[in-house]
Amino acid sequence: MAGERSASLTLRTPEGVAFSLRLAGPVSRFLAWLVDIACIGAALQLLRVVVSLSTAVSLDFGMAVNLLLDFLVSIGYAILLEWFWRGQTLGKRLLGLRVMDVQGLRLQFSQVVIRNLLRAVDSLPLCYLVGGLACLISRRAQRLGDFAANTLVIRHRAPLQPNLERALSDKFNSLRENPVLASRLRQKVPAEAAYLALRALSRRDELDPGARVELFRELAGYFRGLVRFPAEALEGVTDERFVQNVVDVVFRPRPDPLEPVAFAPVAGEA
Repeated sequence: MAGERSASLTLRTPEGVAFSLRLAGPVSRFLAWLVDIACIGAALQLLRVVVSLSTAVSLDFGMAVNLLLDFLVSIGYAILLEWFWRGQTLGKRLLGLRVMDVQGLRLQFSQVVIRNLLRAVDSLPLCYLVGGLACLISRRAQRLGDFAANTLVIRHRAPLQPNLERALSDKFNSLRENPVLASRLRQKVPAEAAYLALRALSRRDELDPGARVELFRELAGYFRGLVRFPAEALEGVTDERFVQNVVDVVFRPRPDPLEPVAFAPVAGEA
């Protein structure tokens, strides 16, 4: 059914690679909001101590400054953190949640601003009643701000430390002969795609031969679309070997101090 509520979101790339993400429900989002409210309250108390000095000049001026601070901190807290932490506030990070674009694209600043400005509507009449009801009714657990910004909130847990020795080998990696392109590849490969490829390599011997060939063909096609390496770097490299080279570039740091260190995808980064 088109309107059936789902506990997960499946994103599929043009190459056929699918990523399944677990959606956050209204309860976990409400708990994250309580943590954020506590943080906002603590920040406002500290700022009011400083602003209280302005009441010596004028009581009306001090009240105006306090009202302005309430608005700026309440709205600015979530906007700044969700932008710089890539979809997370302190509450969301503590609860393992993250805001993302519904298509899995990079979260835009305009989306962050829109969803947080509409908190004023979602919080009506009190305690996020409107937003909570929207989450319960929505197929993707979206509040009104999420609908307007084309965003949703997912559960984002830190992945386990991968077993690199099991999945990778010490064979020559032709992709490393192009350090600039290798660095660009590390920047463009999504964390979910990197761990999906690593899991595929770790369990490749358990796969049916036909399914194994098809899986690595799709993964290789996806990674090749991210960064175009010269033909000589790909000559004689099978799809499975190419995926292995990509995972090697992403997860293994270079001994060369001039080469950027390979990233480790983390849930807390926002």
